[in-house]
Amino acid sequence: MQFRAAVRKIVAAAEGGVQGAFVLIQKSRSDSMTSIEPRPFLISLFEAAVAAADPEAAIRAHLPARPKGRTIVVGAGKAASQMAAAFERLWDGPLAGAVVARHGPVEKCGRIRVLQSAHPVPDEAGLAASAALLETVGGLTADDLVVALISGGGSALLPAPPGGLTLEDEIAVNKALLASGAPISAMNVVRKHVSRIKGGRLALAAAPARVVSLVVSDVPGDNPAFVASGPTVADRSSLEEAREIVARYAIALPERVTAHLASDAARAPRPDDAAFAGNEVHVIASASVSLEAAAARARESGIEAMILSDAIEGEARDIGRMHAALAREVASRNRPFSKPVVLLSGGETTVTISGERYGKGGRNSEFLLSLALDIDGIGGIDALAADTDGIDGSEDNAGAFADGASIGRMRAAGADPRSHLAGHDAWTAFAASGDLFVPGPTGTNVNDLRAILIR
Repeated sequence: MQFRAAVRKIVAAAEGGVQGAFVLIQKSRSDSMTSIEPRPFLISLFEAAVAAADPEAAIRAHLPARPKGRTIVVGAGKAASQMAAAFERLWDGPLAGAVVARHGPVEKCGRIRVLQSAHPVPDEAGLAASAALLETVGGLTADDLVVALISGGGSALLPAPPGGLTLEDEIAVNKALLASGAPISAMNVVRKHVSRIKGGRLALAAAPARVVSLVVSDVPGDNPAFVASGPTVADRSSLEEAREIVARYAIALPERVTAHLASDAARAPRPDDAAFAGNEVHVIASASVSLEAAAARARESGIEAMILSDAIEGEARDIGRMHAALAREVASRNRPFSKPVVLLSGGETTVTISGERYGKGGRNSEFLLSLALDIDGIGGIDALAADTDGIDGSEDNAGAFADGASIGRMRAAGADPRSHLAGHDAWTAFAASGDLFVPGPTGTNVNDLRAILIR
């Protein structure tokens, strides 16, 4: 690799002193850019990040021991069918069970049923799927093993309103949370108190069987109790915290839900409940691992990579402006990092919708449109923001590309980028400029990847 070859040149240049060596490194890094096409390079980073979260490799490293009794597999999330198929290939012994994936293409399984329901808005199929999972873990013994395959998206896929509430109530809760601007961790604290299956309740229903949860994390900080609202993982957040979150973010809930949260019946099980003794939880893939893989791929191409954080949260448009400011600083002043360099970050931003005006898009597209506006007319900056599951929001794109000419292309196509940003309609803006990134569903989900190349 060209950058590594520069190290050998340093030795030869030792007599020229440190400054001479530094110049050689900078020249080698600059020369490496002549063979780099920005968009294929950024796509290669996305592919490396997704490959690092491959379900089969991750599950292989965390297979539990075979039990005396039955092996039952349950699960939910955007990667559910891929995880289930991988487990079937790897498991040496009989098994049965069911997992829940989103509507659309799924990987076929032989012994594990793959059920499907809606995301991001729950549907009737999700009610039936939740009931099926609860039935699957019923009547087990202490000799039995339950393997829970959990990935992001499971919250919407597993609607299970408690007594007195309806699917419409849970849909209203989900929509209110998504529009509130609350971070995913706060959303899941509320969700787990308005459910018969979340917040460890699925594991509680499986007792006295031992439950081993294998989790592909899509949440900042990788707390497994927050992934899919933790159907098999209890956490210490309380009902009082859920009430405080509703008040802090002014979340408009149906009256029946508010009444439910005011009662002790909403309390979720605690992690020190005796029913969870002996259970295991393993985070088998995460944004952190995927970002490291993307950084390694960049360095193999001769481009230095800097990981800003794997847990960035906040308003998508604000985070977009922050990343743009950093990219401009590198581009114009060569600080705090020397170019060429690619800036990487992960985490899950939010989009707060005020009023009824909103269009098509998702948090990655909104992040990138905000960034594009702030790098308008600046050369040498190329960016990709995408959800690692392959779908950003409600459309078929994972995210989009942006560079210093994106805004000009949008305007030339008749789009008003600032108006689209204000109306949460970033998809339409990037469709106009031809900058959408559509890799299709990836079969995994470790949150978002943001990559900004400064040349």
